[in-house]
Amino acid sequence: MFEESTLIYMKSSDWLTSSHFVMAGLLIGFAIAHSGLAALRPWGEQRIGARLYRVLFALVSLPFAVVLIIYFFNHRYDGLQLWQVQGTPGIQTVVWVLSAISFLFLYPATFNLLEIAAIQKPQVHLFEIGIIRITRHPQMVGQVIWCVAHTLWIGTSFTLLTSVGLVLHHLFAVWHGDKRLLARYGEAFEAAKARTSVIPFLAILQGRQHLKWEEFARPAYLGVIGFIVLLWWVHPLLIQATATINL
Repeated sequence: MFEESTLIYMKSSDWLTSSHFVMAGLLIGFAIAHSGLAALRPWGEQRIGARLYRVLFALVSLPFAVVLIIYFFNHRYDGLQLWQVQGTPGIQTVVWVLSAISFLFLYPATFNLLEIAAIQKPQVHLFEIGIIRITRHPQMVGQVIWCVAHTLWIGTSFTLLTSVGLVLHHLFAVWHGDKRLLARYGEAFEAAKARTSVIPFLAILQGRQHLKWEEFARPAYLGVIGFIVLLWWVHPLLIQATATINL
């Protein structure tokens, strides 16, 4: 009886692969590195300058993010298959539409690309235009939408774990980002916060904010749309390429 019950337990726990723990560790490490460097930005910029600190931030964050992406692609079907909807009519379209919307939030045109690349001196901006009128934290909203779409499509425990970790990190970033903006801008941020919302469209529905569609007529948004089309085209090649990397 003991041997039989032990065997049953071992079979029921086979789905909890080591990749679940590795991904959890990678997510925690990335959150500490990314948010930690963001918190240290004022201190670091005083000592090595804004441009050099941006380069340091990128040299830490980007390789970490690439490892996370590759590891996710290579292990996305690990663990327990919680549901299977890939054969359901219309699901693939829903997933692609949600993914496209997520990128419009993840990479809004309110970010200065020249500052991100440290070509111009990086600064902390207090935006209240474009997509910020919809939500004060578009990256968090985009990440949640991306996680919902991919977790729905893949349906494994590994993907669910990854999505939960990413969402938790971005929810922390909402609090952390507001805290840093308050410390930098004080009452000006409090006023902007009162006119915007974290939940998409909430401030608009409450009359605290108004959309100005002309603010979306910018080349950067066309760039994001072009990136979405390119990603749709190269997505199968990207998955094949990451499969050749043993992580």
